[in-house]
Amino acid sequence: MKPPPFQYHDPKTVAEAVGLLGTLDNAKVLAGGQSLMPMLNMRFVLPDHVIDLNLVEGLSYIREAGGTLEIGAMTRQRDLEFSDLVKAKCPLMHEAIMHIGHRQTRNRGTIGGSLCHLDPSAELVSVAAAHDATVAVAGPNGTREIAFRDFPAGYLTPAIELNEIVTAIRIPLWPAGHKSAFIEFSRRHGDFAIVSAAALLQVDGGKISRASVTVGGVAVAPVRATEVEQAITGQAPSSALFAKACESCRGIEAMSDIHASSDYRQHLAAVLSRRALEKAAGLADNAPWNRPH
Repeated sequence: MKPPPFQYHDPKTVAEAVGLLGTLDNAKVLAGGQSLMPMLNMRFVLPDHVIDLNLVEGLSYIREAGGTLEIGAMTRQRDLEFSDLVKAKCPLMHEAIMHIGHRQTRNRGTIGGSLCHLDPSAELVSVAAAHDATVAVAGPNGTREIAFRDFPAGYLTPAIELNEIVTAIRIPLWPAGHKSAFIEFSRRHGDFAIVSAAALLQVDGGKISRASVTVGGVAVAPVRATEVEQAITGQAPSSALFAKACESCRGIEAMSDIHASSDYRQHLAAVLSRRALEKAAGLADNAPWNRPH
């Protein structure tokens, strides 16, 4: 199929892009285009204007500042994949990126585009939730920051105004030596996950001092499994501990669609969260696996 007719705009600055959003009716922002272009071609969205951010200066970078990993919204997923800084400081993101589509997808896809599209199965969306990220937004009234826990306003709907654009993502870094793991279950490699699980662990003196467990693809936004986090904190890592704690994931209010029933998603949430914790804690090998059980 072909996209519907629209007027194309290519601003060079953030201020120009924000100005266009404020004056044009029914406008869509184009970042990497890996979500927008298929939606245009299938006529899921029918904009009168498309505002391309690819020539906007200052939106592509990866840097560390004050214990935070700062990433420009137009940073390509491929750049994140090969960033030594990301690999060293945020290994969860590095592992998650390897599940995103294929090389061609990562060559064009951007972190800001992924977060704004806000597919609940998207890997970078789960990473942002797991790390308690902050999203920086620019609009006609200046800039503001949104805690990622408040960023999802609904299914595929970020909590930004129609005249605002995302400019950066800030990820608080965990201490050196922390453990992490990201796993997902999908029909084929490169497909969106039916369910995914992200785990972060800090172990001191043989006991878990801090934990983050995030389940993606189950609900309309990634779910932080706070019951699991609370149950394992202060305990020595073990498969039995994780298996018992992760049973609470079966209580997540899950979606049902043509890909999986709500019951199956709840089952996957319990299984994958356990496996992610086991992998992060070094209780399971890194060999590929095929089916949850």
